[in-house]
Amino acid sequence: MRHRKKGNHLSRTSSHKTALMRNLAAQVIEHKEIKTTHAKAKELRGYVERLITYGKKGTVHHRRLAFKFLQDKQAVNSLFEEVAPSFENRNGGYTRIIKLGNRKGDNAPISLFQLVGFEKISDKAAAKAEKDKKKVAKKEKAAKETETKAQESAAEEPATQAEPEAPAEEKEAEKEDEEKKED
Repeated sequence: MRHRKKGNHLSRTSSHKTALMRNLAAQVIEHKEIKTTHAKAKELRGYVERLITYGKKGTVHHRRLAFKFLQDKQAVNSLFEEVAPSFENRNGGYTRIIKLGNRKGDNAPISLFQLVGFEKISDKAAAKAEKDKKKVAKKEKAAKETETKAQESAAEEPATQAEPEAPAEEKEAEKEDEEKKED
């Protein structure tokens, strides 16, 4: 029976898993987002949410509890001074996990673990957004060009009917000029 064995062991000993969660949590607090495997991200969520709750309470006791887990003074200061105050009016749900696809090499599912409200637009995402804007602009420009061409062709149709008469007259005039030159 698996009573009281909630959570993923991540194929590690308990000390290795604790160290892994400490490091990942400290990196999330420092950088506001990290890329990791989906299983690690799901396991990390509970730890980070608990740390942010400690930060919201803000007492010395909760600061010590956060330091007991993180064992990193800079991460604790960042948690209590930057991260937690931004979640004052939010009751849970401080993190977001976005699936990114599979990793090359071992095909492991990779996810982006973010703190809500601290989203960074990565270079690839920004480039993709700009590329999409350019595509939309090209499509709009092409639509306008076809529209103007249609209007021009509609305007030229009556003119094209009158034009065949002019070249015939010009040909006759050219013939007469040639005849005069020959004489």
